[in-house]
Amino acid sequence: MALGSAWAADTLIIWPSDWEVEALPQTDAAVQMRQRAVKHDANGDPAMVVELTQTRLQPGHEVNVQGVLLEMRKAVQVNFVHGGFQSVCTQMKTSTLGEVPAAETTCTITQNGVHVMTQTLVAAASKALAWSLSYAGSKEGYAANRDEVMRIRDSLRLDVSP
Repeated sequence: MALGSAWAADTLIIWPSDWEVEALPQTDAAVQMRQRAVKHDANGDPAMVVELTQTRLQPGHEVNVQGVLLEMRKAVQVNFVHGGFQSVCTQMKTSTLGEVPAAETTCTITQNGVHVMTQTLVAAASKALAWSLSYAGSKEGYAANRDEVMRIRDSLRLDVSP
C-alpha cells in the first residue's frame, strides 16, 4: 500500500493511500493552513473525515487551549442542534497532538435517541503555532477507523519552534 503525503506549512501529514485528500481554499499560508481527508466505506460513502488546522500566532500571544476547545465544542453542538441532532460530549481531558500537549473531547451525536455519529475535537498550541484537529464519522465508520486515525494523529510532526 503506497502512502500519499500532503505538505502544508510546517506540518506533514502522511495519509494512507485509501484516504481522499480534499483541496481546501487556503488563506494566507504564512498565517493559516488547513488539510482535510476523507475515508470512504465500501459503498463510497464518507466513513470518517479528518481535518487539521494550523494557525501562526502573533508574537507574545498565549493560547488558552481549554478555552479554545470549549468554543470548538460549543460551535459543534450548536450546529448539530440546528440540524435536528443532539450531542453529548465527554469532559475535556489532557492528551497530545503529535508530541504537543493538547486537550480533547469526544461527542456522541444522536437523532431521535439513536447514535448516528461520533466526533473528537483536539486543540493544542506552542509559543508560535496553534492547532485544531477534528475527526468524525458515522457510528460504524468512527469505530472502524479510529485506530487508523490515532496512528495518523500520533505521526503528526508539528513544528513547535518559537
